[in-house]
Amino acid sequence: MVKFSFSNSRYTYMNESEWPSEAVGIHHIVVQRGFLRGFCVSALLANGVYLLLVKENSVPVLFWSLLLTGFLLMLLFWKPVYKESVIIMPAFGVQLETHYSSGRIVHNFVPVGKILKPVLVECVTPVTCYWSLSLIVQGEEELMLVFKKLRPPLKMLIPIWKSLCAAIDSRRRSATFREDG
Repeated sequence: MVKFSFSNSRYTYMNESEWPSEAVGIHHIVVQRGFLRGFCVSALLANGVYLLLVKENSVPVLFWSLLLTGFLLMLLFWKPVYKESVIIMPAFGVQLETHYSSGRIVHNFVPVGKILKPVLVECVTPVTCYWSLSLIVQGEEELMLVFKKLRPPLKMLIPIWKSLCAAIDSRRRSATFREDG
């Protein structure tokens, strides 16, 4: 059952909870299929009709037509990741899932005791700037990216970051309570 959802032109964010106690937080970032897919299909059809109707097919025309067709097919079908999910279980840890178009799902589980802190990081490259959600994990030299393939906007990362912070803080409070009492 989807509890909360919003989208932009590239991604849809969904927050759902399947248990009545809402002890488990499930967050999904789904890639939108949009205008580019329809454009590629239209361009492929137009290219095919052109090749059928033109009687004088020369080698350069066929070469460029096949090159264009290959490029459009690559744009049409090259969507390897369609969803990344974060499942937060405060008592156990965080499970990161990457769903591929081929049906393959990659799971990565991080125990809550190894997570020191979730952080939002601004990544700057020579071409672009984007935000990333990472985990500082005990015993690891590098930050662990929560979303390895997708780059959702900051607006979608903040609710996940808040949920991770709440889960880590509640775990620390219960551990401190057990040590004191």
